[in-house]
Amino acid sequence: MSDFLKNFSLEGKVAWITGASYGLGLAYAVAYAESGAKIVFNDINQELVDKGLAEYEKRGIKAFGKVCDVTKEDQVQAFVAAVEKEVGTIDILVNNAGIIKRIPMHEMSVEQWNQVIDVDLTGPFICSKAVLPAMMKKRSGKIINACSMMSEFGRETVSAYAAAKGGLKMLTRNICSEYGQYNIQCNAIGPGYIATPQTAPLREKQPDGSMHPFDRFIRSKTPAQRWGRTEDLMGLAVFLASPASDFINGQVVYIDGGISAYIGQDPGNLDPSKFTDIDESTAQ
Repeated sequence: MSDFLKNFSLEGKVAWITGASYGLGLAYAVAYAESGAKIVFNDINQELVDKGLAEYEKRGIKAFGKVCDVTKEDQVQAFVAAVEKEVGTIDILVNNAGIIKRIPMHEMSVEQWNQVIDVDLTGPFICSKAVLPAMMKKRSGKIINACSMMSEFGRETVSAYAAAKGGLKMLTRNICSEYGQYNIQCNAIGPGYIATPQTAPLREKQPDGSMHPFDRFIRSKTPAQRWGRTEDLMGLAVFLASPASDFINGQVVYIDGGISAYIGQDPGNLDPSKFTDIDESTAQ
């Protein structure tokens, strides 16, 4: 490997990806493992942790996984202490764990609002706070937050999620501002609409063979005219965790096929024959 390419290596680094039993968190972890990092992850219950451990084992990845609720500071601190004892000091934190509740704002309870804010915004605060002291001591560290298109745009029924992700964007910038002097970089990934099992129903053909209305809507708003793949996120995730990004700080990078730069077209003008279709069998 050339000296230049070594800047993209994560060899010997310990990477903690929250909520990485499946989906995008799993994709980030796989990319990190293939780049040389040691993988640690948590999830909300043992069933999910076991699911994640089985998936990593199937891929030949040795991972450390434990139950930990990112909204509980005592659990997070205990998790970090266990990682430091059994694996090593955390070099990379990806605040991936998150939830969404699609409820009209006037129908949403305060309890539902608080749950989304707690997981999607307070959780990253608690986890970042837990790893910062060791990173400050080493004068080195990477924190990557999972922002969203909703960090920039509003949409019906996602008031709490959009508020949390907008707040997470500003937390990203503030961690950069406060801890950049310690050679700690905090950036964020803003995925567009990604093909996963959770979004598969939105891409299913209708009984008459026509496109799902939401599938047509997303493709009409995206210059690439396709949904993203989990693989589309891996390169940026590795880059932001590697020495190659040491002078990039406080940024949100959107991986959205151009949707945030495009006003869109009439959905009726789409030509499905030109689509690069997602292979649903490989969607993670």
